Amino acid sequence: MVDLSMPTVPRVRRTPQEIADAAPVTGERKVLLAAPRGYCAGVDRAVIAVEKALEHYGAPVYVRKEIVHNKHVVQTLEERGAIFVEETDEVPEGSLLVFSAHGVSPAVVQSAHDRNLHTIDATCPLVTKVHREAVRFAKSDYEILLIGHVGHEEVEGTFGEAPEHIQIVNSPEDVDSIEVQDPDKLVWLSQTTLSVDETMETVNRLRARFPNMIDPPSDDICYATSNRQAAIKEIAPQADLVIVVGSANSSNSVRLKEVALEYGARRAERVDFAHQVDESWFEGVATVGVTSGASVPEVLVRQVLDLLAEYGYGSVEEVETAQEDILFSLPKELRAKLAQDGDTSRRLGGRGAKPTR
Repeated sequence: MVDLSMPTVPRVRRTPQEIADAAPVTGERKVLLAAPRGYCAGVDRAVIAVEKALEHYGAPVYVRKEIVHNKHVVQTLEERGAIFVEETDEVPEGSLLVFSAHGVSPAVVQSAHDRNLHTIDATCPLVTKVHREAVRFAKSDYEILLIGHVGHEEVEGTFGEAPEHIQIVNSPEDVDSIEVQDPDKLVWLSQTTLSVDETMETVNRLRARFPNMIDPPSDDICYATSNRQAAIKEIAPQADLVIVVGSANSSNSVRLKEVALEYGARRAERVDFAHQVDESWFEGVATVGVTSGASVPEVLVRQVLDLLAEYGYGSVEEVETAQEDILFSLPKELRAKLAQDGDTSRRLGGRGAKPTR
């Protein structure tokens, strides 16, 4: 079939002067830039894992699902020879397959084994921690209430560890319909990328129904999600507009937009790329908050800042609410290959004492 669709014509932007004339701005134009923002250690580790696999094994390298939820990252890795698939049966037998940062169920691991696939497990260690908690509580015959979004890869992977013991709680509104076998042997766990506030609302509602429900041994919501939400909470009350850089299927990016609105931003928008920013958003806007989800490379944020500067928002103040120095070792399967090949570069993912990307 011949594609006769018309080519996409770039939108002609209105000029900064036209925007200023449409709605004058009171006060100095400025940007409040959230810190921390962007890549977390688990994402950095997973992306490096695919890059290193391509370097040492050669293309193609297959990846189950998106390695992380970001269009730019996926497109860039595809250009280098990564092939993203939905399920293991799409991968030729004997090939190399990388499991994404979101984790997989034991059934997926077994399926890969059955197809004689060589696998690299790039699951974020913080997601692996939740998997282990699910297994441990299931072995002790606890019922597990897993707070998370139905259909998200991370939730599917955790659920698959003990499906007979787990119920998924999608939102606070689901709590009233939850039925359990033994309210005295009940624990809650959560997806790592949720809204901190909404998760605690869900937990409080669950505890009102099941007072003897116990907590996970440590927070399941990851440090990066919590830190990025804390930063935008600081910025939102001061912002006429918040721009969140991140993809629509990135749970933590979507939550950042929601948190910005909840904490006082007059307007909040999410974009993958700078060209998706609509200049009409700047009408009457003095202060723009900018942040990015944990799967977003810094180059995408810089492109948004460059666009903002064109419209008079050249003054950038970084609002830092936490410092991150978390580092994760690369997957063990890959470390062995790097050692064999004498590659001593980029053995860690995350922020801290590591080379700049």
